[in-house]
Amino acid sequence: MTERRPSARETIALVADDSSFTELPYPARDSGPDGPLGWQGYDASRARAAERTGEEESVICGTASVAGTRAMLLAFEFGFLGGSLGRRTGDRLESAYAHARAHRLPVVPLVATGGSRMQEGMFALTQLQRVARQSTLTREAGLAQIAVLRDPTTGGGWATLGAGADVTLALPGAQVGFAGSRVRPPDADPTAYTAQAQVAAGAVDAIVRPQELRAELGRWLRLLAGPPAQEAPVPHALGAPDLPAIGWEAVRRARAPRRPRAGAYLDACFTTRVTISGDRCGGTDPEGILCGFGTHDGRTVAYAAQTGTATRPAGYRTATRLIRLADRLGIPVLTLVDTPGAANDADAERQGVGAAIAELFAAVAGARVPITTLVIGEGGSGGALALAAPGNTWATPDSYFSVIAPELAAAILKRGAAEVEATADQLRIRPQDLVELGVIRGVVGGRG
Repeated sequence: MTERRPSARETIALVADDSSFTELPYPARDSGPDGPLGWQGYDASRARAAERTGEEESVICGTASVAGTRAMLLAFEFGFLGGSLGRRTGDRLESAYAHARAHRLPVVPLVATGGSRMQEGMFALTQLQRVARQSTLTREAGLAQIAVLRDPTTGGGWATLGAGADVTLALPGAQVGFAGSRVRPPDADPTAYTAQAQVAAGAVDAIVRPQELRAELGRWLRLLAGPPAQEAPVPHALGAPDLPAIGWEAVRRARAPRRPRAGAYLDACFTTRVTISGDRCGGTDPEGILCGFGTHDGRTVAYAAQTGTATRPAGYRTATRLIRLADRLGIPVLTLVDTPGAANDADAERQGVGAAIAELFAAVAGARVPITTLVIGEGGSGGALALAAPGNTWATPDSYFSVIAPELAAAILKRGAAEVEATADQLRIRPQDLVELGVIRGVVGGRG
């Protein structure tokens, strides 16, 4: 037996604090008998849907407190004509977005829809343009949009309210995809149209269990709608306190397996944090870069932290997504540099590593919020520099920053292995060299 889908109001009760939901008044529209196309039987279908669900339309809009933070909720009722979008749905959504902007509220779409309503033809399809316009205006107003994908989320609802949100969460087992189950190719792999598959493809940030949804949404809302820090802090060094004597020693210490990595620095810097995942282009790089938002001294800071591996194109694009989102919301950014360089294998080239790095350079250069950078390990070439803030980059004593790895520099210069260490000195890659050259602002010490 198929498990019953929770209704829109049951979903609202799941995420909203007790007695905090206030439904908005809705715009009135008279579309004539059987809708704008005169589709025979449309009025009867709407009446049956209303009797079955107790709703007058496929979306319920209102304000609520979610774990203590006020937000605008847009909850779709799949039982009402498959949660489809028609002109009255568009009217409600447009009014709700305008209310959210007027009252400076983040928007939380709780999506469960099969797409546009066939009985209204192109009138229904054009509602996607209205939704996209409202989402864009809300983004430009500096307000966060956090979508929750329920079962199912397909068609235009996925392509606008779901995939168009700043952060996208999904319930376990939800069907998520542009194509619904009745319109896919006959040989389509059904596992590709799941929430988990969308997480793996970088289109959804996380799967959240229903019993954890209110708390998780509350964390996101507090971070994205709460007070931002004035600027990101420069973390204390967690590793060796003394400076390296020679260039090769700097390289050796930066590559030491037990040197503190990004996770340790993020744990030390933030009391709470949440993670975004994926580049929204089909890829993730969880082993190469960590991106998200955290609380430092009660205020929000965004972070993008390399983990010591070669960063892949999806990692650079995820960092770009993070920085641009933080910039829209007025949240300062902390970046941690630690990579031997960008991935340079054939797959990385096919995935557009050069373009991905270029976009990250542009995001950092164009950011209006302050960006603070700490080099915590290897700073390998342009793959590291793309994440570094011009004029506000610092380094730990157990790090280095170089135009190229000393071994590669020696190879290009046709020097033997015995000359690698001397080449490292010539490159002047030690933290103290970088300060003297004016490349970084300073070397950070440990706590204490």
